Amino acid sequence: MWKRIKAGFNYRIAKFFHPWSKPRMLQYSKNFQSEKVENLRIGNSTFIDSAQNLILDNNVYIGHHNFIEASNGVTIGKGCQITSFVSISTHSSHISIRLYGSNYGKAKDHVGYLNGAIEIGDFTFVGPHSVIMPNTKIGKGCIVSAFSYVKGEFPDGAVISGNPATIIKNVAEIDEPFLNEHPELRKHYLK
Repeated sequence: MWKRIKAGFNYRIAKFFHPWSKPRMLQYSKNFQSEKVENLRIGNSTFIDSAQNLILDNNVYIGHHNFIEASNGVTIGKGCQITSFVSISTHSSHISIRLYGSNYGKAKDHVGYLNGAIEIGDFTFVGPHSVIMPNTKIGKGCIVSAFSYVKGEFPDGAVISGNPATIIKNVAEIDEPFLNEHPELRKHYLK
């Protein structure tokens, strides 16, 4: 009986605080360098480390429950959409930790330690549960499929998918039927 009473009490408390604690989108008029931007939206449940090194342009959408570590610089171009549960990290020690084992904390310049900037081109879409690793450059108008592990350079218009991610097609194959049906949009396409 006490368990049921306690569960009911906990539910009522959670329900009371829900309007203040639930995920919601926050609108920003300036980026983290205090430059004016238009329509910048970031979910309140996204964690950003080293925000001063995160450069965001106009019309960027960053959804909920993301992890963005920008110590070595992250640039997200205009019109990009970062969905939810995406990890973007400019450093990675997972190889070094295995190589050094218990001596990892004692060593200086770690072999296998990856670090470098990340650039995500204008109008790129990053699907949920994707991981973007250091030293990655994603071109303009790309699609990163859900659950992709992205590392390296990818040209404009690539559809990127897999673990490790590879180019599986070009966005033109997806967009062409829409542009044929609505030719008036060609003048705006990826601009």
